[in-house]
Amino acid sequence: MSTEELLNKMIEACDDKRAEDIMKFDVRETSSVCDYYLICHGTSDRQVQAIADEVKEVARDNDIEPLIEGYKDAKWILCDLHSVVIHVFYKPEREYYNLERLFTNGEHVGVE
Repeated sequence: MSTEELLNKMIEACDDKRAEDIMKFDVRETSSVCDYYLICHGTSDRQVQAIADEVKEVARDNDIEPLIEGYKDAKWILCDLHSVVIHVFYKPEREYYNLERLFTNGEHVGVE
């Protein structure tokens, strides 16, 4: 599976759990960590965990074992799929940390 196919599957996984304000960032030219970042948020801790659960399930269905951090607190869950890294925030945490400011090439994706 290509990185772009994985990215699209992860966008769909987040959207399926009604993640809000899904944004993708192409960092292939500036990062040695991954090719893309996805940032999204949920409006409750349960929704944030549900989004992360869906990401994990879709990744495993495609033979990728994700690294997950922050699941228990559900304020900022990091899902590392190697070439795609997903930040799933609880809305107030996303507003506070404002990771989008670090990137200039963000693009809204998903169904709004």
